[in-house]
Amino acid sequence: MATTMAATAAGSAVSSFAKLSSSAVAGAGVQNAAFPRSAAATSLGGKASSLYGASMPYARNAVSVKASSTSRNTLTRAELGDSLEEFLAKATTDKNLARLLVCMGEALRTIAFKVRTASCGATACVNTFGDEQLAVDMLADKLLFEALRHSHVCKYACSEEEPILQDMEGEGFSVAFDPLDGSSIVDTNFTVGTIFGVWPGDKLTGITGRDQAASAMGIYGPRTTYVVAINGFPGTHEFLLMDDGKWQHVKETTEIKEGKLFSPGNLRATFDNADYEKLINYYVSEKYTLRYTGGMVPDVNQIIVKERGIFTNVTSPTTKAKLRLLFEVAPLGLLIENAGGYSSDGKQSVLDKVVVNTDDRTQVAYGSRDEIIRFEETLYGDSRLKAELAAATV
Repeated sequence: MATTMAATAAGSAVSSFAKLSSSAVAGAGVQNAAFPRSAAATSLGGKASSLYGASMPYARNAVSVKASSTSRNTLTRAELGDSLEEFLAKATTDKNLARLLVCMGEALRTIAFKVRTASCGATACVNTFGDEQLAVDMLADKLLFEALRHSHVCKYACSEEEPILQDMEGEGFSVAFDPLDGSSIVDTNFTVGTIFGVWPGDKLTGITGRDQAASAMGIYGPRTTYVVAINGFPGTHEFLLMDDGKWQHVKETTEIKEGKLFSPGNLRATFDNADYEKLINYYVSEKYTLRYTGGMVPDVNQIIVKERGIFTNVTSPTTKAKLRLLFEVAPLGLLIENAGGYSSDGKQSVLDKVVVNTDDRTQVAYGSRDEIIRFEETLYGDSRLKAELAAATV
């Protein structure tokens, strides 16, 4: 990053949010809004495929089909090279949603700087937040709540660190987030990230992932990127943080193809889950490429970037589910399905699971169509996705 970015970000971590005006998105489009930009900061086709020797029609998931239809009817295609604001003006007619996503982008930019300059000791990585020294995950948590509060379009928010709903004193949306997924590996300099989902209204229980208006993740690695999916707009879109502190649209993913790339989480479960062990052995015997970092954000993001592969995190009698539906699984589900991929808890898309409590947890797989079918069949003997394909061809 440019040296001016470091100088500005080292000051008050939230000062830019206080300057946001509730009328910033007035006028013809979001791209003209006065947001601060400091330098610191299932429709079925006929394409054939083969799985376990069986020929199957190509299927686009319901999220990507809906998005493609909406885009054709009401919205303009986004272009690579667009700024975040220009992209949002084309991707949604909801200026409040655009404002919220821009405000979160401001927070992600500051978090990226704070993670990169964190001081790591034996037990934690810390950095400054005003006059405080905080662990980087708690600092990220505070920054994101501040961003939502100053957006003026968020009613409630909660996080993995603060799962009780907090009143953000705005209206329009509610947001759930994991402030720093992979915070335990910051000291090793592995890629980490932020995950969040945006739901319309004032509820974060009694909802499903399919109800999301948008979801996103911020990725803090060799590059800093902001990956966004908007329900109703095709594709999952990657924005790169440039030296001038602006987000630039650099990639659009609309299809997750087949390819031998696997990222197996919770391998301890293979000890007493024979079906999961069978699945892992299949990947090894078929000479899949192993790409697993221990961070959910980079492991799921590689499916979107490489446009192939599978991520799994499976439970067993002695290894219970750790991943939270509201804060991680559902938002990433929208990112994957909007990109043309699929998700599953073994029985259904994770976007169809109802959030009963904010702490609900689940196993999950994300990936291409054939990989999700294989996942479901290996673990449970049959596949709801394969059944849906068969029913669609009748």
